[in-house]
Amino acid sequence: MERKEWNVEIFIDEDETDQVTTARAVLHAGDGTRHESVAHARRNPHDRPVPEIGDELAAGRALSDLAAKLIEDGAEDVAQFAAASRSR
Repeated sequence: MERKEWNVEIFIDEDETDQVTTARAVLHAGDGTRHESVAHARRNPHDRPVPEIGDELAAGRALSDLAAKLIEDGAEDVAQFAAASRSR
């Protein structure tokens, strides 16, 4: 069995008003494939600023979107292989 390693980098930025946090999750697969997802967290102006909450929410949303993209890619691959095997 082949061992593979995929790496995910998460980049987090806050806007100048500290009200919007943006997270970008980038997956680097061992075969050179790259997937990227971007997500945001917005602080209610009436809440006190707690940057860690925005970081967690934005990063979690970016990772969730990345997971959905990977699941969609896998489902498409399964459909292609199934169609190819039926046409034989």
